[in-house]
Amino acid sequence: MKRIFVLLFASLSLQSCFSQNTNNKTTMDNKKNPAYSRTDNSKVVLKEDEWKNILSPEVYYISRQKGTERPYTSKFENFKEIGTYYCGACGNPLFKSDTKFDAGCGWPSFYEPISKSSIIYLPDNTLGMKRTEVECGRCKGHLGHVFDDGPPPTGLRYCINGVVLDFEKAQAAEKKYENENSKVKSEKSKG
Repeated sequence: MKRIFVLLFASLSLQSCFSQNTNNKTTMDNKKNPAYSRTDNSKVVLKEDEWKNILSPEVYYISRQKGTERPYTSKFENFKEIGTYYCGACGNPLFKSDTKFDAGCGWPSFYEPISKSSIIYLPDNTLGMKRTEVECGRCKGHLGHVFDDGPPPTGLRYCINGVVLDFEKAQAAEKKYENENSKVKSEKSKG
């Protein structure tokens, strides 16, 4: 019986090792995802088979099946860039980089979301624990959990699966904003 347990544990461990996304890109390829938008704040309601077709297997597993990535494997764990973190499934803005901190827990941690509507809070009593699950406020995708052991000013620690995060550097966002504004100004001066 002990051998069976050891073999089962070993095979599950290997499976989780191979199912993790270890690519170091900081933005996702969302060209085939019609729900992805960093500007649209309307709720996203799709059937599970639609999500499965548009999300990568890793993002689908975490976001839609409430999975968890292995600790210390996220590309964002020690990430220090300045910018904005978005939901990798729908593009909803979630966290600013200045709220990220090193909690030493193995997952990217933040002390405050961008807005109250960015996150949905749900009780989670799975695995014999009382926790608070956090979901994306736009697509209801699982992000992780929030705990009350974070730093000031909130005292909260949003422990987030990095697989379901997308990131845009502050300079890239600023440049995009400037380009869009210059187009609008140009159109107004013509009209």
